[in-house]
Amino acid sequence: QVQLVESGGGLVQPGGSLRLSCAASGRTFTINAMGWYRQAPGKQRELVADRPNIGDSNYADSVKGRFFVYRDNAKNMVYLQMNSLKPEDTAVYYCYGRTFPRDYYWGQGTQVTVSQ
Repeated sequence: QVQLVESGGGLVQPGGSLRLSCAASGRTFTINAMGWYRQAPGKQRELVADRPNIGDSNYADSVKGRFFVYRDNAKNMVYLQMNSLKPEDTAVYYCYGRTFPRDYYWGQGTQVTVSQ
């Protein structure tokens, strides 16, 4: 089992920046990727950014060039740096850890609100 705890959400003005953090614990050696999904009110959960152990990161088209996912493997952490935030980025953001073959473990979610 893998446990995940997010932090760093909040209220930010359009054009602002925010960094989300997620700490993994438990059987972290089984993780082969970490990343972030989000879910806006009335919408399906969507992938924001994926950072595998090997290979390149993947991003949703809507956040490319604005969001950056990175990991600190020594600390079992994954981060999401969000820049140039837009109102449409408002959502609950969930971090995940993916293990072989394709099992997902989720954090509790953190609210990000982009508004004046």
